[in-house]
Amino acid sequence: MPRTADRFSRLRALEPARPAAARPDRPALRAPDEEDRLLQLLGAGVVRNHFGEHLAIRNWYSTPEYAEPSDVSLELLSRTRDASPSRKTRATLGDPSRWLFLDTETTGLAGGTGTYAFLIGLGWWDAGGFEVEQFFMRDFTEEYSLLQELAVRITERPVLVTFNGKSFDWPLLENRFAMTRSIVAPKLAAHLDLLHPARALWKLRLGSVRLMDLERRVLDREGLGWHRKDDVDSALIPQHYFDYLRGGPLAPLAGVVRHNQMDLRGLAALFGKINAMLSDSAGRFEEYESLDLFGLSRFFERRGDSSRAQIACAQALAIGLPRDVRARARKELARMAKRRGEHERAAAIWEEMVADSQDEVHACEQLAIYYERRAKDFPRALEYAKVGLAKLRRERTACFGNSHDPYLASRFARQEKRFIERSARLERKAPPRSSRAPRRGAPGAAEPKANRALW
Repeated sequence: MPRTADRFSRLRALEPARPAAARPDRPALRAPDEEDRLLQLLGAGVVRNHFGEHLAIRNWYSTPEYAEPSDVSLELLSRTRDASPSRKTRATLGDPSRWLFLDTETTGLAGGTGTYAFLIGLGWWDAGGFEVEQFFMRDFTEEYSLLQELAVRITERPVLVTFNGKSFDWPLLENRFAMTRSIVAPKLAAHLDLLHPARALWKLRLGSVRLMDLERRVLDREGLGWHRKDDVDSALIPQHYFDYLRGGPLAPLAGVVRHNQMDLRGLAALFGKINAMLSDSAGRFEEYESLDLFGLSRFFERRGDSSRAQIACAQALAIGLPRDVRARARKELARMAKRRGEHERAAAIWEEMVADSQDEVHACEQLAIYYERRAKDFPRALEYAKVGLAKLRRERTACFGNSHDPYLASRFARQEKRFIERSARLERKAPPRSSRAPRRGAPGAAEPKANRALW
């Protein structure tokens, strides 16, 4: 028996030793050689793993400062039309130490299998400021090494924060992972794409919601301590990289790296701004631009927060909106009131719309519905149905003077049919003319409120 045990012990001694578990610490950067001008220019070091090498640039910035995510903003930013995030996802979202801001610089904007992400910028909050790490591949053979490090970072911090990343950056990276056939794309716990809330909040006022425009007109980047006076044009970035691969000048690459750093810092600052707006109480809404408030209202409504949507929309109207936007805001406010069961309030808004000659046809139709179904005032409902039909026909005549759009003609025909059918039905429901109150203009007749609003 001892001999047998001794033999097994000797056999075990011949087994190869298990490799040590990989440490989660970031790999050390190898200092550049004196003759390596690119590394010196970028302030980069060399990272090596079992797939090869790539460059890494690391910096820490005091601005933007850490912004504590509120429960309200996290719920709204992660919610979709169909469902709220799961409990596990909410727990991960609530831990900002697991967030990773991401932005890529690529060889083209079309995507597809021929597009590479040659520079990947990552950022996270650290020590009250913002840590930035960028991976750069000096040629296409370094892609595997770069993607391997990216997978490690995302595994550590599985909540991505991007700007248009759901449509471009992350699908592109998933495609690159798949193309390697050896590096599995890490699974995200959540993905917050700030383009969509930014578009809802500021597109009405600014028109353009490019990150650079938001920095200049919303975030006050000078106050945050940076500027883009010598920034690289985004459209030229792929060409700068291809020029470098062909032996061209190195200096433009330093501008590309700075551009990526600014994008990451702007992304973090943008989250702080959106987080503040979504979590502010209704009492502070008056501090915002009216158009931004209307955009905020629409964002709340799309995310299912109808109460805050209604408050923001009403505040935007109280501050004052341009004429064309005011009509849309009133329509939205009335629709929200109707959905919440506040039918009298909705009717009051529709009567204002009729009196103000904005979206009259829609307002007349909704008032006809309200007085027929809710107030049971059939004569008044009939008045609004007839006035709405007359206004619709005038509007159709004005439109078809310059257009022969078949879709528009079909829409007018459907609306006209609804008004005619409603009027016929109300004629049957309304009491005979002899038993009605005196009509407007008759001796001793009081002017109905509906007619005052209509005429």
